[in-house]
Amino acid sequence: MSISTIITAAGKNSRMRNDQISRNIELTNKLILPFKNKTVIETTIDNALSADIDECIVVLGHYANEILESIFDNYKDSVKFVINNPVDVGLSVSLYNGLSNISSDFALCITADQPTVSTETFNRMIEASQNSKNPNRTISILRRRKIGLLDSAEGLGMPFVAHRLNLMNYLENEDDNINPILRKIFNDGYTFYGIKEKNKKELLNINYYDDYLALLD
Repeated sequence: MSISTIITAAGKNSRMRNDQISRNIELTNKLILPFKNKTVIETTIDNALSADIDECIVVLGHYANEILESIFDNYKDSVKFVINNPVDVGLSVSLYNGLSNISSDFALCITADQPTVSTETFNRMIEASQNSKNPNRTISILRRRKIGLLDSAEGLGMPFVAHRLNLMNYLENEDDNINPILRKIFNDGYTFYGIKEKNKKELLNINYYDDYLALLD
């Protein structure tokens, strides 16, 4: 089974910008803040490229030019960039646009502000998906509460692995966050399998400046 990675990097960055303003810090998109000798988004991309995938798509929107200026030369040969048009759309639209630009059977769906999710965890998600009884109707996802077979989709989000076309059917004509859509998929009888994190930092997204500082520590 072929698998592509979709990395969404199209958000408004509003919570981080508000934090930077309140702290009198220079305004910088959170995805290009320094992180382990790279930037946040480069670390996420590198972790994904090292996983058992066939290709990588990065979906941009707000601040696309700023992000591309920072990373394009390093990834022009290994990553395909897709830009939302219009840019002011929900996460579900960004994900749909990414999925529309691949031909793989399955997709590993990641947000760019998850630089601490390791290649090892991505591969365990892929393995759980491929080894399930019905991969087309299985969502293998980084757990938030329970591990293994899940009895709810409450609180879940990216990263996860899903069948591309089936996921697109749920995303089409939606302009929303991901959790409400995952709940719909769960209610339609899909199997959800929670993957245990390698360490606690894998469960954190960078939304606020304190999140960023915590992951740097």
